[in-house]
Amino acid sequence: MPGAKRPTFQAALLAPKHWPAWIGVGLLWLLARLPFGALMALGRGLGTLARVLNRQRRHIARRNIELCFPELSTRQQQALVRANLRDVGLMLMEFALGWLASDKAVARIPVRVEGLEHLEQARRAGRGVLLVGGHFSHLELCARLVSSRIRIAGMYRRMDSDVFEWTVLRARLGYAEAMFDKDDLRGTVRYLKKGGTLWYAPDQDMRSKDNVFVPFLGVPAATITATHHLARLSGAQVIPFFHRRLPGKGGYVLRLEAPLEPFPTGDARADTARVNRAIEQMVREAPEQYLWVHKRFKTRPPGAPKVY
Repeated sequence: MPGAKRPTFQAALLAPKHWPAWIGVGLLWLLARLPFGALMALGRGLGTLARVLNRQRRHIARRNIELCFPELSTRQQQALVRANLRDVGLMLMEFALGWLASDKAVARIPVRVEGLEHLEQARRAGRGVLLVGGHFSHLELCARLVSSRIRIAGMYRRMDSDVFEWTVLRARLGYAEAMFDKDDLRGTVRYLKKGGTLWYAPDQDMRSKDNVFVPFLGVPAATITATHHLARLSGAQVIPFFHRRLPGKGGYVLRLEAPLEPFPTGDARADTARVNRAIEQMVREAPEQYLWVHKRFKTRPPGAPKVY
């Protein structure tokens, strides 16, 4: 199977400079042992604390929401910012579950999967599938949840911490069929040509030379064109993949929608704008669960003022 190899443990990871990261991994492991309901309650509490303490992220979320939801009143925007920052605490809990929970614990999480017939149709046709989604707070956990039902691979960006890179890549390779570095275009295309299913989220500001400026919720956003190129080179179908957390202990809904057709076209910019529109629909369905603390509009069109 192509893609990243399972990382081996190196003695250098035990050096004192890595001890804080190991403490962080240990805390996540302990969190992953808690019952799902208790973990969600703890996450909401931590999110409230983060809203008070993390002024920088609060500013980023506020600016993003002001730009993307101008139709909301100031009070409604502020309420959405508060809800989104509470969601950041839940994201930490979901990282713990996605990376370090046991298979039994994950199997107990309530989940409903919709739209699998779209994937089955593509597979009957012998085509690979790009599951294109967005950076919602629960993306890591939902990747693991969907992988227990269908065989998928993922794309990833190497982590800054060697300890977390070793821990998280091992965890992902424990449930995913393969993991591809974001720059491994050749391996990714080969996998898709063989009928593989790849989960991919192209909705962050990657500061790449392959960016184009297309609207995202009405704001020009530097958006990577990789979805167009991967579909063009591999012949894979592009299927929007959405996941949403339900209130309380309700768990998650995972939804595969009808494939984008025709896709790709001969216009990379138009295709990239179409992918953004699909992600916009997901965001509007659960706006408080989107990763607004990311500087989505850091790269600006020539001559445009900075927004952060």
